[in-house]
Amino acid sequence: DAAHALKVLNAIFQLNLSLEQLKRYALMLGSDCPFFLEAMPMLGTGRGEILEPYTVDLAGKYLTLIKPDVHVSTAEAYANVVPGMPTVSLRELLKSPLNSWRDLIVNDFEKSVFLRYPKIQQIKDFLYQEGAVYASMSGSGSTVYGIFDAPFDAAQHFPSMDSWSGKI
Repeated sequence: DAAHALKVLNAIFQLNLSLEQLKRYALMLGSDCPFFLEAMPMLGTGRGEILEPYTVDLAGKYLTLIKPDVHVSTAEAYANVVPGMPTVSLRELLKSPLNSWRDLIVNDFEKSVFLRYPKIQQIKDFLYQEGAVYASMSGSGSTVYGIFDAPFDAAQHFPSMDSWSGKI
């Protein structure tokens, strides 16, 4: 939301700020804020502020986002996460076939967040049960996303939650 607000303010007030200037302002708002200024896949390193474009082919796939009525405190999520040290970099793992990501790509926040908010894990498990090729909690939570080979009607399965589904 903050990155979008910066873009809107730049346009409304005709500030003509470059993307690099917007990134500097976004970084003041949060380490992951610059990530949302560009609509393209990026790999983030450092605290998430060092961004590098990355090509990943999800053509023909469908994305579903489910946001349960659960608030995960970012501070709490970071206080409880135990980051794993991967033996293979995410850059390399993303080159693996999409159907192998489930066993390879892990969001370290999930373990502690799922313990405190089992509803979030239930959503992820349900997406896999319904045919998701890959599913994960987004960042420190609470939104969960699933990548599908065919359309998935999130609103039908999660009518009381905010959701979105569409072709990638």
